[in-house]
Amino acid sequence: MATQQKRPMQHIDRKSLYTSLESRIRYLHSFLDFGQNDIEALTSGAKYIQALIPAVVNIVYKKLLQYDITARAFQTRSTAFEGPMDEIPDEESPQILHRKQFLRAYLKKLCSDPTRMEFWEYLDKVGMMHTGIGRTHPLHIEYIHIGAGLAVIQDILTEAILSHPRLHMQRKIAIVKALGKVIWIQNDLFTKWYVHDGEEFTDGMDFGEIEKEGWLHGKKVLESDSDSEDKKATTNGASPPSPGHGKTGGVCPFTGMVAGVEKLKVEDEKKDDDTKSDVTEKGVA
Repeated sequence: MATQQKRPMQHIDRKSLYTSLESRIRYLHSFLDFGQNDIEALTSGAKYIQALIPAVVNIVYKKLLQYDITARAFQTRSTAFEGPMDEIPDEESPQILHRKQFLRAYLKKLCSDPTRMEFWEYLDKVGMMHTGIGRTHPLHIEYIHIGAGLAVIQDILTEAILSHPRLHMQRKIAIVKALGKVIWIQNDLFTKWYVHDGEEFTDGMDFGEIEKEGWLHGKKVLESDSDSEDKKATTNGASPPSPGHGKTGGVCPFTGMVAGVEKLKVEDEKKDDDTKSDVTEKGVA
């Protein structure tokens, strides 16, 4: 009887997991089988995710303001916010409206190009900043709230996608799986700044220049609502709008991911105009 051939065991250098972000991401991609199929699922599902971003933001902040232990984080001034602050924040408080703008931009970033290392570098920076490192006004968010917040985001996205009336189940599953992998890698990039695993390798490490929120390697990587307005105005040949002129919802483009992906055919392309009306109403504020 023929002997079944075993797959060779891969060697992973433990030190590299803690000293090289690229090695850590490569290992996580391999372990989670994050690859071409996931990228294609995210690409073809972009319009559905796009429609969910405003709802996700509203639900997350309703949840955060529901408990004093999470709401008190918004009583500390953000490094990037210089406006007035309400002592007891609610959903219309200036500091909350500012944070909502950043969450919309962050979710949009989650939907950008995961084949570029910059994508994962920024997710790693988000984890670092929640521990207070590199901030003018240090704020340490305890990990229990980080994990719960990511779970809420995943729950909203999963229910909405699985409830979509026109998507075939196979596509629903593919989108949910791909999003889940990205969210869980983000979760790891939070926990690496909280746990002490591998600290014998990282003690005294220089983590480089600490840039302000939304920036990476000297350039802005998060697009705010006003940036979206300016870009639209420039595209249409108009002058950028004045401050305070309107607001736009989050967008979630998946462009330039891998060769050939942009040519992917979406089965229900003709139904694009109906997408937003078909998204679950769970997150409508």
